[in-house]
Amino acid sequence: MAMPELAGCWFILTGSGKFFRNVQLDPADTLVLLQVDDDGKGYRIFWGLTGGGLPTSELAAHFQSHIVRMAASQGRDRIIMHCHATNLIALSYVLDLNSAAFTRELWEGSTECLVVFPDGVGIVPWMVPGTDAIGTATAEQMQSHSLVLWPFHGIFGTGPTLDEAFGLIDTAEKAAEVMVKVRSMGGKKQTITTEELIALGKRFGVTPMEAALKV
Repeated sequence: MAMPELAGCWFILTGSGKFFRNVQLDPADTLVLLQVDDDGKGYRIFWGLTGGGLPTSELAAHFQSHIVRMAASQGRDRIIMHCHATNLIALSYVLDLNSAAFTRELWEGSTECLVVFPDGVGIVPWMVPGTDAIGTATAEQMQSHSLVLWPFHGIFGTGPTLDEAFGLIDTAEKAAEVMVKVRSMGGKKQTITTEELIALGKRFGVTPMEAALKV
């Protein structure tokens, strides 16, 4: 798939089948530095993967999401991060796979969540990973969400820096862990109300996802 919007852009990525914990131990084997060709139809590797291999199998999803987030954030969002967040995956088995309902559950999991991701969590249906199709579906959700859930698989997050993208995912994952524990203890007896969520948004100057407020 040609991506002229990324022509000439540089990216640093993990390699397919590499373990993130090894980035610190052996970055030259775990990472790859590449540049997209001038016509956006291919790329050239300049460094990394010293032990062989290819860039991440989710390259299509990353590239398509980069294109969308570059436009949506006026160029601020430079990071697309994908990981297999345990508790978010667990919730995808027990919650309705509905963006508004899933978002509301996480907002109620921790007070900071609405402030950190007021645009909510986008959700794609289960799809075979590593394909252009799942990349397209993810990018469509990235137009309006900085977090996108792949049910039974993992999460995509975006931000201007590695710290901000990681912090976004970490905030959602911690809220998911809280809700996993709450469900294991018999469910909620009280929670953050709609009125309180609205007040939270006003206090921190963010506009909450309307559909999640109405759940």
